[in-house]
Amino acid sequence: MTDSKTSAATSSSSLPLPPLHYHLLGIGGIGMSAFARLLVARGHRVSGCDEHLTELTAQLVHEGIPVAQDHDASHILDEPFGKVDVVVASEAVPKTHPELLAARKVGAEIRPRMALLGELLRGGPSVGVIGTHGKTTTTSMIAVALHGAGLDPSAFVGGKVPEFGGSNARVGSGPFVAEVDESDRNFAALHCDTAVFTNAEDDHVGGNQSTYWATVEEQHAAFARFVGQANRVLACADWPGLLSLCQDAQATLTYGQAEKADYRATNLRPDEEGTSFTVSHRGRVLGEGRVGLPGVHNVLNGLAALAVVDLYGGDFQQGAAALAAFQGPGRRWQKIGELNGALIIDDYAHNATKVAAAVQAGRQTGRRVRVVFQPHRYLRTQQSWPKLADALMQADEVLLLDIAAASEAPIEGIHATLISDRMKENGHPDITYYPDRAAMLLHLRDTAQPRDLIVTMGAGDVWQVSRDLAGVPR
Repeated sequence: MTDSKTSAATSSSSLPLPPLHYHLLGIGGIGMSAFARLLVARGHRVSGCDEHLTELTAQLVHEGIPVAQDHDASHILDEPFGKVDVVVASEAVPKTHPELLAARKVGAEIRPRMALLGELLRGGPSVGVIGTHGKTTTTSMIAVALHGAGLDPSAFVGGKVPEFGGSNARVGSGPFVAEVDESDRNFAALHCDTAVFTNAEDDHVGGNQSTYWATVEEQHAAFARFVGQANRVLACADWPGLLSLCQDAQATLTYGQAEKADYRATNLRPDEEGTSFTVSHRGRVLGEGRVGLPGVHNVLNGLAALAVVDLYGGDFQQGAAALAAFQGPGRRWQKIGELNGALIIDDYAHNATKVAAAVQAGRQTGRRVRVVFQPHRYLRTQQSWPKLADALMQADEVLLLDIAAASEAPIEGIHATLISDRMKENGHPDITYYPDRAAMLLHLRDTAQPRDLIVTMGAGDVWQVSRDLAGVPR
């Protein structure tokens, strides 16, 4: 165990000079767009392309980053943005991609997305957040709390953070706080100063896609390798079996409600808006914490953030105040508006553990919990539809949409009604499958009442439903 503090005075993410021209494939993705902003802030030229132009790509163009629609070798060979030095691509991009072939032809470096993240993490004091649940929220909370505590963090987040001006990136002197996505297998080779390990389950496992692991054992071995290469790991003591993956860590600290946790949350006081709690470090009370998001899972996320504040020598009280004011990143218990007095929330929860946590958060509010759920991916639904059905059982009403394919081909026999049928068999009184989204919207508009909580839930386009109900732009 270690109890040392870490100085954040050095720069967190210096990149090589002179400035280079980076071209990012899939720049409209939440991760690539964050890279674009971080690179520009460090003096590099950045361009990119994406199959679809979106609000996010429009924001990048507004910030001075040129974006081309579709993928074409001409983006490299014809140099519409100027000579390209480095092409950045994720492992999901095939090696025969026309822009990668063009990059090889002109001698441009092809740099994997995770290699670029690795450079940022190695540039100085860094915090890498890993796990199958809660990475975006925890990363955001750590960055917001560190900034409130008097430090100047950089951040790389898989969601839009209001405190960053609605951006998914922040540039500062350090430490550098990054969400590390396990769906890219190269993550295991990265090194960071502090690894925050939230949990480990069997998400992104099975199938033949590049973003899926063959087995859960293979995925968990990669988690173990990542934490083993960090200078220390801060692991959730409440997640069963997590510490067994930290056996090769150089130093291990824990957080949670567990009695033996190094950083412990006690005296939880939940209310409709969030939860207040007491934070202690090995029996010494550091102060009071609060998260403005309901659910025990968010208490744990917030506790991890306050533990990092303490480890990096920040002002605990100021960090706790910043955390208490934090309302969450986009699509993580995001308040969208109201309908006939009903509160409308949008949440990214899409696997059984996340869904169960989101339903529990809804019940904490004391409102009637009405969930609009969209299953995500055929393979994930095939693997977990019984667990998804069970996770939704505590909602007062469930309105079930069709599966969001996310570019997957349909699997015979896999349909959203597997979930609704199981819920009916298990006695749920109010579960309805809606193949017609318009009919579902009409039902909610006709029946929404004050003290209702309507939660749109899933990783697909279900977020549009929340905006339609609240009458706000998509």
